[in-house]
Amino acid sequence: MKVTTVLAALAQPTRLCAVRILWDEKEHCVCELMDRLGATQSRMSRHMAVLKAASLVIDRRDAQWVRYRRNPDLKPEIAKLVTAIVRTASILDEPPSTKEAA
Repeated sequence: MKVTTVLAALAQPTRLCAVRILWDEKEHCVCELMDRLGATQSRMSRHMAVLKAASLVIDRRDAQWVRYRRNPDLKPEIAKLVTAIVRTASILDEPPSTKEAA
């Protein structure tokens, strides 16, 4: 996994907000992410595909919905980097529950 891939995935505001939500180590339905971030299902799916490709999140199908969570097998160094970014974003930006442009 390349650091540049992780940074590129987090550079987009909606994806960064999604990671901020998912970094609580709980599982979240895509419907919750859509609602909290003001994104359509197709747009949210594309964003989550980028985060999956960067190995930041994993998913699980639950009937008609997909549930996402932080990748528990993330390399410790990458996890620390993402945690630092999430903490900094939490200090400097609005909370991820605000509707954001997708």
